[in-house]
Amino acid sequence: MDKILSIDTLEDPNFIKPILINYIQQGKKKKWEAVLSHNSVAILLYHKEKQSFVIVKQLRPPVFNIDNNDGYMHELCAGIIDKKLSDKEIAREEVLEECGYDIPLEKLEKITTFYTSVGISGASQTLYYAQIDEKMQCNEGGGLAEEEIEVIYLPLADAKKFMFDQSYKKTPGMLMAFYWFFENKLSK
Repeated sequence: MDKILSIDTLEDPNFIKPILINYIQQGKKKKWEAVLSHNSVAILLYHKEKQSFVIVKQLRPPVFNIDNNDGYMHELCAGIIDKKLSDKEIAREEVLEECGYDIPLEKLEKITTFYTSVGISGASQTLYYAQIDEKMQCNEGGGLAEEEIEVIYLPLADAKKFMFDQSYKKTPGMLMAFYWFFENKLSK
């Protein structure tokens, strides 16, 4: 059974850096606690033959810390930008690693870039879209060994209900991507 063992203060973090921002707003000195973090990419995958979105499910310890019953999130395939590659190249790598599909770069379509966790980090996320098929699958996905990612095929017919079913924990980026798909791909 999953459980939190302890919560410690980070002395030398690998992926984030806590900071204190001192600033002036309308002539008043103010302070804001924040975290420097990596920007990221997320990819909306639509499997044409299965008429399904390909999403991932994984444990997110910060969510688990808040909700001791279930910290598993349903998300788009995603990853941080921590390499000297283009955002699109990182998106392609993440799809292969997490979901097992090898997508040609030219098949990745940029949707938009937006900001996440604006009250604490203000990192940006670039959202991509790709239509995939069985010929593109080269492995089962699942991410790195420590990630334990489950690949899920969400039927298009169930996606709108899923969006508003609060029994599934999901990210706002996923909801935005689904809306974009229904408006820009499904209606065409």
